[in-house]
Amino acid sequence: MKIICSKSNLAKGVNIVSKAVPSKTTMPILECILIDATTDIIKLTANDMELGIQTEIEGDIVQRGMIAIDAKIFSEIVRKLPDNDITIETNENLQTTITCEKAKFDISGKQGEEFSYLPVIEKEESIEILQFTLKEIIRQTIFSIADSESNKLMTGELFEIKDNILRVVSLDGHRISIRKIELKNKVNDKKLVVPGKTLMEVSKILSGEAESIVNISYTDNHIVFEFGDTVVVSRLIEGEYFKIDQMLSNDYDTKVKINKKELLNCIDRATLFVKEGDKKPIIINIGDEIMELKIKSQIGSMNEEIMINKEGKDLLIGFNPKFLIDALRVIDDEEVTLYLMNAKAPCFIKDDVESYIYLILPVNFNAVA
Repeated sequence: MKIICSKSNLAKGVNIVSKAVPSKTTMPILECILIDATTDIIKLTANDMELGIQTEIEGDIVQRGMIAIDAKIFSEIVRKLPDNDITIETNENLQTTITCEKAKFDISGKQGEEFSYLPVIEKEESIEILQFTLKEIIRQTIFSIADSESNKLMTGELFEIKDNILRVVSLDGHRISIRKIELKNKVNDKKLVVPGKTLMEVSKILSGEAESIVNISYTDNHIVFEFGDTVVVSRLIEGEYFKIDQMLSNDYDTKVKINKKELLNCIDRATLFVKEGDKKPIIINIGDEIMELKIKSQIGSMNEEIMINKEGKDLLIGFNPKFLIDALRVIDDEEVTLYLMNAKAPCFIKDDVESYIYLILPVNFNAVA
């Protein structure tokens, strides 16, 4: 095999597929990136058996062939080469020579045939979403998936299609994030649980251009994202997702309209007194026209008031400040509306049409108030 391509094209392709190279594996071949130039297109592929990414790059194929090269060393070589054309050449002994200007590297490759190709998915149905929209949906929900593997379903996000509305849900036991968008093409109802890792990597690759489309197809076991020259294939998380609708309520005793930026900045200032790992709640006292926010820790205390528009009862309630910040940061509205019942019931932050809903559980603050 012999190919020639620009450093920028190769570096971009390597960067995209590297996201599917496993950090630990018992199969050395999976630590490689496959360079496939057996057709008229140069394809780079990486696959950790849960997530696989393939992308096409521009370049000249002088001699067809394929080779699997250790991803870590290959990406480092490409990154440090001069900004010029790179030639990659392999011989029958799988020795691979990478040259660029006066730099020349020789490394051992592995048989391309041994590489685990991306599974061929018989696409049952597909939906189309703008790259910008998908990137935004992931940004606005991904923060509330769980880190721990103790409940696998919590490490993923629910993609639920119902009546041509796509609802994306994440939760971690303390909060729920929901975004809804209307789909242009008509599809059957479906529920999928997509791994959070897959969505994070897809989000990093997406350019976020307003006009570019992502085609998302799926089966009972896999989901495929296709955009530009890139294909991302991921296994789905098995199991029945949590019954979200039972956790949502339209009842409230207190409704508060407030300037989002003011509230976010105020809570952000309050966290100056919270050390990493500290579980100090922010205590919110909702009165007629004023919301008072307090936080107290060993470092010091803060007290601030914000003007609000309130309907219903006064309320004293405590929250983990980080959970409020995470939700407020991803809401683009100038004003937000909070719906509350009592000091032990969840707070809902949502817009009138419920295109977004953030549910945050309160914390008991009696001991620290």
